[in-house]
Amino acid sequence: MYYIDYHHHSNHSFDSKAIMMEICENAISKGINEICYTEHFSVNPNAPTFGHMNWTNYLADIKKCQAAYKDQLTIKLGIELCEPHLMREQYKDALSSIPFDYILGSVHNLDGLTLRKYMNAHPEEDIYLAYFKEMLELVTYADIDVLAHFDLMKRYAHTTRGLYAFSDYEDIIASVLKTAIKRGIGLEINTSGWRTSLNESLPFIEILKLYRELGGEILTIGSDSHRKEDVGEGFIQALNLAKNAGFSAYYLFEKRNPVRIDM
Repeated sequence: MYYIDYHHHSNHSFDSKAIMMEICENAISKGINEICYTEHFSVNPNAPTFGHMNWTNYLADIKKCQAAYKDQLTIKLGIELCEPHLMREQYKDALSSIPFDYILGSVHNLDGLTLRKYMNAHPEEDIYLAYFKEMLELVTYADIDVLAHFDLMKRYAHTTRGLYAFSDYEDIIASVLKTAIKRGIGLEINTSGWRTSLNESLPFIEILKLYRELGGEILTIGSDSHRKEDVGEGFIQALNLAKNAGFSAYYLFEKRNPVRIDM
C-alpha cells in the first residue's frame, strides 16, 4: 500500500502554524510515502486568504524539504485555490509560471462572504443549494485538477441547519460531477470531517457512488490537516470508503497529470 496525503496546510497558509519540516518528520514516522502541500491562495482582496502567500518562501521551503527527505518521503507542490472560477485572468497571471504538481479548487466564500457568514446572513435561504450552484460554476470554468471537500457547506451548517438529504440535491450534484468528469477534473475524499463533530467524510458515500456510476475515476485522498500531528489522518478509512463506493484505485499527481495507484 502506498500511503499518501494530498491535502495539507503549513504556515504558508493563513490558518496554520505548522512547520513544513516538522510535518515531514511526522509523515515519515507514520510510514507515509507521499504528501502534497496545498496552501490556501486567493487573488480576491476580500478573501481571508488574500495577501498571505509569499511564493519565494513557499517554493524555497518545498525544495528544502524535498532535498532533506528525498530518500524517505516524496513531496509534491500543490495549491488550494479559493473560487478560481472567479477572477480567472488574475489567477492565470499569478500562477502561470509556477510548476505545480496538483491544483485543488474549492468554494470557501459565497457573494464575498465566508460560508459561515453567508449562512448566518441568509437564514431563510437554501444554503446547500446556493453552495452547490457555486460548485457548478467552479467546475465549469476553473483551471483545476480536483474538487476539494465537495460538500464543505455541511461543516458549517450541520449543527444549526442540519445535514442535507442527498436525494434533495441529487440533480445538481450530478450536474457538477458530470461536468467534472467531462473536463477531466477529479474528486477528493477529504478526511477532515472525521476529526470534528460532523463525524463523516467530505463528501459522503452517496456522492462517491454517484461519481463512480457516472464514470468518474480520478479520486484523491487528503487529510486537510492544519497541524503537523494530523498529517495522513483518515487515509485507511478513506480507502475503505472508496472501496465501498466501487473504486479500485486512487490517484497521485505529477506535473498536473493523474497517476493511478491500485488499491
